[in-house]
Amino acid sequence: MAEIDVLRESVLAALSGGQSGDGVEMVGRVCRACVRLLPVDGAAVSVMADAGHREAVYTSDTVSAALAELQFALGEGPCFEAYTHGGPVLVADLGAGLPTSRPVFAAQAAEYPVAALFTFPLHIGVVRVATLDTYRSTPGSLAADELAVALQVADLAAPALSGLLGGDRWLDGDRRWMAGAGMRHREVHQATGMLIAHLDVPAAEALARMRAYALGHGRALRDVAADIVACRLELDRKAW
Repeated sequence: MAEIDVLRESVLAALSGGQSGDGVEMVGRVCRACVRLLPVDGAAVSVMADAGHREAVYTSDTVSAALAELQFALGEGPCFEAYTHGGPVLVADLGAGLPTSRPVFAAQAAEYPVAALFTFPLHIGVVRVATLDTYRSTPGSLAADELAVALQVADLAAPALSGLLGGDRWLDGDRRWMAGAGMRHREVHQATGMLIAHLDVPAAEALARMRAYALGHGRALRDVAADIVACRLELDRKAW
């Protein structure tokens, strides 16, 4: 039996058996299979609601984790394009030029051993809730049969992710983020709330200002957020 068929059976068996608490492990299994089945070096799945609400559920390696963190910190990258437009984003050669839709991401991603990126939106029912992000260290497109396999893996990642809607819930029925989800970017969300209160601006603008501050000062977004939460930064309009 082909590995993709074995993977499909394991995902369906977990769902039919009600193993909702194993959602992260099941997503991890899909990501690891993705790396074996495709000419990619790493894979990750991140749940999303918009540019301000994105959390990596599973990353197969340190480079995948760094790319996930970079895209969240900048608010741009293939994951946001795939989520927004609802179709795959296939970057065969990251070094061929800087796409106008993601210039900062392309420049900073070049610091990692990443030459190609292939990202796929994930749906649970009719709702788009996540992306499957893959990369490889050498440039080149996916062949037609490889793209077909990638789409099959994406189709399996979505039901695997639905296990998180059971025990370890990330989203509620209205796609809002759960307060007790143990999110990696909790301080970023807390800091965004503080900026909303102090500057009287919408959430999207508050996060955009924090991202701009971090980029302008050459700092990690999570470090800036930690300073805001700890009241180590002045929250006045002149600074932000």
